[in-house]
Amino acid sequence: MSLCTHGVFLDADSIQPDELDLGSLKQAVPDLTFYPHTRLEDAVERIGSAEVVICNKTPMRREVLAAASNLKLITVAATGVNNVDLTAATELGIVVCNARGYSTQSVVQVVFSMILGLMTRLSDYQGAVSFGVWQQSQQFCALDFPFSELHGKRIGIVGYGAIGRAVEQVGEAFGMESLIAERRGVTEVRENRIAFEDVLAQADVLTLHCPFTPETNDLIAEKEIALMKPSALLINAARGGVVNEAALRDALKQGRIGGAGVDVLTNEPPTDGNPLLDPSIPNLIITPHIAWASREARQRLVDRLAENIQAFNAGTPKNVVSL
Repeated sequence: MSLCTHGVFLDADSIQPDELDLGSLKQAVPDLTFYPHTRLEDAVERIGSAEVVICNKTPMRREVLAAASNLKLITVAATGVNNVDLTAATELGIVVCNARGYSTQSVVQVVFSMILGLMTRLSDYQGAVSFGVWQQSQQFCALDFPFSELHGKRIGIVGYGAIGRAVEQVGEAFGMESLIAERRGVTEVRENRIAFEDVLAQADVLTLHCPFTPETNDLIAEKEIALMKPSALLINAARGGVVNEAALRDALKQGRIGGAGVDVLTNEPPTDGNPLLDPSIPNLIITPHIAWASREARQRLVDRLAENIQAFNAGTPKNVVSL
């Protein structure tokens, strides 16, 4: 197997490379060109004679792959590989790898930032100070927004991979009881799992960490929200399509759910709008798909990409997701 020495990173700005040490990546691919962002119509030209492509979200469709005659390896700068036509890659003999385990701590930190912010009513209390409510109080404190402790609450976890397990550990440190959801629609519930619908009904916090697949599309929609406690919080740091955004908007506006933290939307960036971007929606935190992206996580990602390329060059590909 000849070594991959010529490569392109098609959307390097997605990882803010100027903040990172790229030494491992440049060592793995000596001739590596970085493009800040690549439109679909420019992909073929930019790939050119490259043997390896690094991309985060740039679409790798069949027509792009078919035109890349030298391409041997695609290493995706993410865990999800929805942007790559895996069937076409396999047919064309192109190995596709992803990056795993680099963002666990970062995602968990953002998830609990959302949980704590919503449960403790931080935004409401910050507003009370900003608008002078505390300053006009007759007491030393202003308790206009009752809040609850995480201790003793139940956290429902949908998706029990590395991130789901880490969420469980942090939840237990707060004194929360973990409810690990079984897959929706199965007839047999595994040991240490709880039926999906029962988790919805029992959880004080429901947090999603499952991949986006045809089975998880609209996993949480109107029917599922109706099963949840009116006080429950919903956290989505998985993929936008896992939650029906119009159903969540309506539930928040009508007070049928306690609050939501959302780091992902169905279409990103939401250039054509989104039901959740309505500023009148109460008890909603939206962040622009940043849960994965602490500086430390992005550095680990760079190193994982380099490891994937080095392993491929050594004839022992790792983290392979192609069919």
